[in-house]
Amino acid sequence: MARLTAINPEVATGKTKELFNAIQGKLGVVPNMMRTMANSPAFLESYLNLSGALAGGTLGAKTGELIALAVSESNACDYCLSAHTYIGANLVKIKPETIEAARLGNATDAKTDGALKLAKTLVSKKGLLSDSDVEAAKLAGLNEGEIGEVVGHVALNILTNYFNNTAQTEIDFPAVKAHQLETV
Repeated sequence: MARLTAINPEVATGKTKELFNAIQGKLGVVPNMMRTMANSPAFLESYLNLSGALAGGTLGAKTGELIALAVSESNACDYCLSAHTYIGANLVKIKPETIEAARLGNATDAKTDGALKLAKTLVSKKGLLSDSDVEAAKLAGLNEGEIGEVVGHVALNILTNYFNNTAQTEIDFPAVKAHQLETV
């Protein structure tokens, strides 16, 4: 059962209604995560702004979704795994085997694999990377801007993972469960 209330778009007012209208216009629906984030319009708006900015980055939608899957698996966030599996498969057209590999931090091409390994390492080391961790990302073909974008995607997904795990947001996508909960 959800711990935080999802705001009904039909009764939203003010800034919340404005944000919901923009989300509805773009996605055709206001997902439960965003409805729940809307308890603080400032929080919802900051999530939307960071998400939108990263969407315009050089890594692209496919790599962004794959990073989201890797991070969500690491944080055992079933809501985000469900959302990004659906988005990846249906909107970005990522193959099921690629989605499954990404959850484990693996990809077939070196650059994407480097991005996913960097993302998993950032999560497991809580951002405290070694020189060799950064060098491995560079050797995989990521430039310094792309390394920064990976950090941004990881931060965005940790934000949503922690929020949804805290809120126990009701999953409104086909449900996907994490394989394992990483221990600290």
